[in-house]
Amino acid sequence: MERIDYQLDGQKGRLDKVLTDLMAGYSRSQVQELIKEGLVLVDQASQKANYKLTGQEAIQVTLLPEQELEIEAQAMPLDIVYEDADLLVVNKPAGLVVHPSKGHPAGTLVNSLVHHLESLKGEFEGSIRPGIVHRIDKDTSGLLVVAKNRQIHQALAEAISRHEVKRHYFALVYGSLANQSGVIEVPIGRNKHNRLKFGADPEGKYAKTCFEVLETFPQASLLELELATGRTHQIRVHMEYIGHPIVGDPVYREGIHQMKSTPLTRLHEGQYLHAKTLSFTHPRTGEAMTFTSDLPPAFQALLEQLRSR
Repeated sequence: MERIDYQLDGQKGRLDKVLTDLMAGYSRSQVQELIKEGLVLVDQASQKANYKLTGQEAIQVTLLPEQELEIEAQAMPLDIVYEDADLLVVNKPAGLVVHPSKGHPAGTLVNSLVHHLESLKGEFEGSIRPGIVHRIDKDTSGLLVVAKNRQIHQALAEAISRHEVKRHYFALVYGSLANQSGVIEVPIGRNKHNRLKFGADPEGKYAKTCFEVLETFPQASLLELELATGRTHQIRVHMEYIGHPIVGDPVYREGIHQMKSTPLTRLHEGQYLHAKTLSFTHPRTGEAMTFTSDLPPAFQALLEQLRSR
């Protein structure tokens, strides 16, 4: 059995809704099933799914052991930007989980990849992340590179560790920044009360994000960001840390409650964070490669709405 403890920090609303936001990789129906089975305690007491949280409770979730995941090949839409004998670059839509997990055993990008490329499972036997070199969050859209064999996977992973893979993101954040550009160097560590959440931590791992303001609106700003390091949830944590959380982020939203109700605060389509540009040197050919993807339609539509106000 595995136990997860959450100490709420202002998250209010229905128990099932709040817990779904906290438990990355779990759907609302799966969370409701955990509650129904008595595996969720609120301040040491069982509650119903519609129990109203005040935002200060301690929640304990018990996860029963599951059988080892078997990756199922699934025919799903796959937006391939580039492909050769060694690797492919895909454009992941927001809402799609990258690889199988306890909460998402199927319906992930990896399930689609092993359907597209039958040899992937065999080449990375025993891995639930076959070919995945780097990840982007479920609610983040954009580009990532996938290796077709272990040699290329290792070469790309080493290039990332040497900071030779360049990743640029576009993000819509709350508020107006004091500076048009800057660098955020704040160590990141796992939240001591919520193992699925990260935050600024003096004892955490070094993390560096560079940003530039592209456009400023009355209540939000469009930024271009470059990852100098690749910590989990890095951009989301860093933007919350400087007081400008990403619009639509379901977890890192400190300070959002202070805003008046606007179209921005009522969004439920996911976070407005897009991995727009990916650059690396091909491990076999030595060719410099750069790929760019358009912002998702919902992202573009919101920008047009803000520009027209």
